[in-house]
Amino acid sequence: MTDIHSHIIFNVDDGSRSVEESLAILKKLASIGFTNVIMTPHYIEGTEYSADNREKLEKLEILRDAVRENNININLYLGNEIFVKDNMVEDIEAGLIYTLNNTKYLLFEIPFHNQILNLLDIVYELKVAGYIPILAHPERYDHLKSNYKYIDELKEEGLLFQCNYASILGHYGNDAYKTMKYMLKKGYVNYLGTDIHHPNQSFVIDNFNKITKKITKIAGKEYYQEIMNNCDELIKEESN
Repeated sequence: MTDIHSHIIFNVDDGSRSVEESLAILKKLASIGFTNVIMTPHYIEGTEYSADNREKLEKLEILRDAVRENNININLYLGNEIFVKDNMVEDIEAGLIYTLNNTKYLLFEIPFHNQILNLLDIVYELKVAGYIPILAHPERYDHLKSNYKYIDELKEEGLLFQCNYASILGHYGNDAYKTMKYMLKKGYVNYLGTDIHHPNQSFVIDNFNKITKKITKIAGKEYYQEIMNNCDELIKEESN
């Protein structure tokens, strides 16, 4: 299995604070069957969460060495969770932000409480430039939880969606649960991710069997496997 959304690179955002914390998380992920993890630290322009790619790649190599030394059966890759902005294409080409495993797929987030009025324009710009945008945890945004027609519209425009595993058990509230359930029933969920930040965030780990059973019950085994395959394909994709 492949986790495409995690905050395990140490000391670059609000996730792991040390190599030891990162290893503790990776051991837990390996214990429930994950063999690949894409590290997706936040990139929020103009804030402390804007470490450059050189620093992130250096820390990724440190973690890869530590994983080997500790015999953890897991492969590590780099990406970003980018806070939405108008010139993401320029930032990718300038090397400021990273696509998922250096592929054409880009994970980004939007404000939780405010609607981005030009979101469709941003999606269009990314697609014209040859990138495939993936919206992180759509089930958690207020204006999507209250407006399923807008979710339909975004999907019609070709936006892909990554939901968080824990949402299906109500970990982010009942509205997020209902929104993810709607998206699963409509076949809108393309990817799943843990969005894990710290070793003590064990909800996904402790409840993973229950989570997968719940998703399978709603979506069916075939669709759930399709989502899992989509995640794995991000590792197999050739880099840009």
